[in-house]
Amino acid sequence: MARKNLLEGLAEMPDENAGAPSYPMRGAGRSLVRSLDELAKQAEKFLEGEAVVDLDPDLVEASFVKDRLSEDDEDFHALVEAIRARGQDTPILVRPHARIEGRYQVVFGHRRLRAARELGRNVRAVVKTMDDRTHVIAQGQENSARANLTFIERALFARRLEELGYDREVISAALAANAASVSKMMSVMDRIEQEVVQAIGPAPGVGRERWVELSLLAGRPANAASIAKVLQDDSFHQLASDKRFEALYAALNKTARPVKKTVAARKVTWQPRDKAVKAEMKNDGKAFSLSMKAKNAGRFGEFLSSRLDVLYEQFLAEEGNQGD
Repeated sequence: MARKNLLEGLAEMPDENAGAPSYPMRGAGRSLVRSLDELAKQAEKFLEGEAVVDLDPDLVEASFVKDRLSEDDEDFHALVEAIRARGQDTPILVRPHARIEGRYQVVFGHRRLRAARELGRNVRAVVKTMDDRTHVIAQGQENSARANLTFIERALFARRLEELGYDREVISAALAANAASVSKMMSVMDRIEQEVVQAIGPAPGVGRERWVELSLLAGRPANAASIAKVLQDDSFHQLASDKRFEALYAALNKTARPVKKTVAARKVTWQPRDKAVKAEMKNDGKAFSLSMKAKNAGRFGEFLSSRLDVLYEQFLAEEGNQGD
């Protein structure tokens, strides 16, 4: 099928299950719904106007794509106690199992389902027929709004979606992330083996840039033996997830060859097609300078200067969209 405007195209796709509702985010994908508040509202739309039923947790299977690296954490135990005290406030979303009559598959709400199992009670759920693409987008968006997944969990989720055959547009929609952010996630997963990520765990205190740094070290063939040695150490697995990250990073950083800092500034030139302006940019890592030569360079420079506020806001927005 030809690529269409992301979520609008998904809404128009023929459903693999007869009678499936159309995707409830028609048109919203143009901006990828970057606000967490908006994401939460969009996730709630899957539940609006639908009957809530009580299901036996044993009839409900997990999603076909996993999004978490760790199940046992303080937040989950707090959720169990909250449901024990006042019941399950928000239903989970499930869809009928594609192959087994009378069974279901979680779209979102895995921890609420697990809490119900632990408490020995039924789980409150909305049952909605949907295809696989709608499923992964709904799962990813609800998690982006509520689940507070770490950077590496989001990166691993993105990689799993890619392995299932989903393109970058669907992955971007599921993660509510722009193309640059998804590319950075994929580059980290390209350099670090999934088994290593699994061994480290979610590392809630570690952000994107630290994972990028580790991936650059882990991606060096010469470090393969050091990685294996760290992962084979029993004491490594006794550490908390953040500490496991730090232990591996420290071990690889010791073996890394020191990189000589470049003193000379990098120079880049730019010209438009009409060659009316020639710009030269210098960047030494500490300072960035831009100079232009042309008859109208002064007017073009004033034009740029008058728009620095707007350009800076766009820069901040892009940085924010690639958040940890």
